[in-house]
Amino acid sequence: MTIENPLPAAFIESQVKLALLEDIGQQDLTAALIPADSIATAKLITRENATLCGRDWFTAVFAQIDDRISIEWHAVDADNLTADSVICTLTGPARAILTGERTAMNFLQTLSATATLSKRYADAVSGLAVKILDTRKTIPGWRVAQKYAVRCGSCFNHRFGLYDGILIKENHINSAGSISAAVHQAKNLHPDIAVEVEVENLDELQQALSANADIVLLDNFNTEQLKQAVVINQGQAQLEASGGISLSNVRDIAETGVDRISVGALTKDIKAVDLSLRFQ
Repeated sequence: MTIENPLPAAFIESQVKLALLEDIGQQDLTAALIPADSIATAKLITRENATLCGRDWFTAVFAQIDDRISIEWHAVDADNLTADSVICTLTGPARAILTGERTAMNFLQTLSATATLSKRYADAVSGLAVKILDTRKTIPGWRVAQKYAVRCGSCFNHRFGLYDGILIKENHINSAGSISAAVHQAKNLHPDIAVEVEVENLDELQQALSANADIVLLDNFNTEQLKQAVVINQGQAQLEASGGISLSNVRDIAETGVDRISVGALTKDIKAVDLSLRFQ
């Protein structure tokens, strides 16, 4: 499966530029120990099973440091890698490869972490008509990149920010006066955008449905409550489960009949994929 990276090269290059400035500053003091004319070949290896994401960032790091570095890729974003497999081979000035190593791997390890966890969630609900969605709980400055990684892991994107979707939460409801008032106001202001409402019990679900909400987020409902919500809904709105979702319970939740499950852990509770750059 190939997932197209929607990010313009200039955006990725700007992220990489800041990351390199953060790491290198004015110079790499340690790399200066290596002879300037030394040419090296290095292989990037994964030490664990993983789903790859972040090739464009990795490549951009070395392109900015020294355009004499060549990279031969053996995998593409969204590929499922097995432990000890070679991801790519780099050839070029040894100093430059060593200088870029950490920054390049930070991008690849972090984005692959999101893709890998997303793939585990997608596999956990395989065969069921439900979508696993991400949230806005992302690393600051990395949101669009992490949401791309979520897609590489076969999951789906919720709204990207406050600008492209409406999600009415408790404080919005309290400020507006009621669920009905909040939904009606949202539909009046933005008639072409789906309106989602977060509810905490079945009574609030009824209110959201009566107000013609397009999507209802069922916050921290247990499986029995989710089943009841599906019966009450009768297909009127899309139902989204959220809160307390884990790999151990996501399939049980999916089997209640909800349409969507949002999981903040996809971008928030991640563990960097274990990669190693080995000089030959």
